[in-house]
Amino acid sequence: MAQVKRKPQTLQEAIQYFSDFENCRQYMVNLRWPDGKVTCPNCGSEDVAWLPNAKLFKCYVKHAQQKFSLKVGTIFADSPIALEKWLPVMWLIANCKNGVSSWEIHRAIGVTQKTAWFMLQRARLAMQGDGGGSFDGEVEMDETYIGGLARNMHKKDRARKIHGRTGGLGKTAVFGLLERGKDGKKSRVHAQVIPDNWKRDDVRDIISAGIAKETAKVYTDEHRAYHYLGSEGFQHEFVSHAEYYVNGSVHTNGIENFWSLLKRGIRGTYVSVEPFHMFRYLDEQAFRFNERFGDDGDRFETVMKQIVNKRLTYRQLTGRQEDPLSEGI
Repeated sequence: MAQVKRKPQTLQEAIQYFSDFENCRQYMVNLRWPDGKVTCPNCGSEDVAWLPNAKLFKCYVKHAQQKFSLKVGTIFADSPIALEKWLPVMWLIANCKNGVSSWEIHRAIGVTQKTAWFMLQRARLAMQGDGGGSFDGEVEMDETYIGGLARNMHKKDRARKIHGRTGGLGKTAVFGLLERGKDGKKSRVHAQVIPDNWKRDDVRDIISAGIAKETAKVYTDEHRAYHYLGSEGFQHEFVSHAEYYVNGSVHTNGIENFWSLLKRGIRGTYVSVEPFHMFRYLDEQAFRFNERFGDDGDRFETVMKQIVNKRLTYRQLTGRQEDPLSEGI
């Protein structure tokens, strides 16, 4: 099969390139079947032909669902939205530094806001990382709370919610790990939602699974939930923010920078995020942070390689009971 033309490097090039369905088709074929041999997702047969009028493949082995599309087995499965729209949306969410809202997608590609929101949530599923192994070297860890700003609250709400360490009342608690860059490698981050009234045991498993105890030096603030680290074999040092923020190499400025980027995107672009969807927005921001040194084309390629064997239905997204569904086309 002929190779595709030079791949786009900018948003303008991406929009022009993917406006041609043949480019979309060749791109998806090379992505799904890099050896050029298209196989049936149901039986694995290579006795497959392309039906140009229907824009589907047909498997000539007798079984159910002989016809299948380029979207089958990906986050695009069962979507009526054309690839000519899907691929530029994937480009945007991978490369817009502060994210892209469903209202902007709705206006840009001519779908409803509800459809645009569903598209972006599917895209965030593709941005979920595999963890990339344990963090080692110098590792910062910290927690933050995401929610309404105190200065924007009514006086009565502010008095009820903001007092001492309980200032996170009504907000979503998030815990993060940041491995500092070393030996030419960039720093990387992992973040996930934790219970609002979290305690030591709520982060113990995250820390144990995410940090190589033998080779890591762990830096935190003075939160008492981290005091156990030294007794469990971690090389642990902390800074007391009431007195100082940096003590040589001991600080949490890296992970706090990530919190700043995350909150800027949520407050500026998404405005408000429901707690039960927060993990999706963490995945999105962590992906862009971890891939920040590549160019736009590289980030797009990375996220597109992660669309296969993932699926998110609207029933799952909205928390409704999920019915057994076939993969469809």
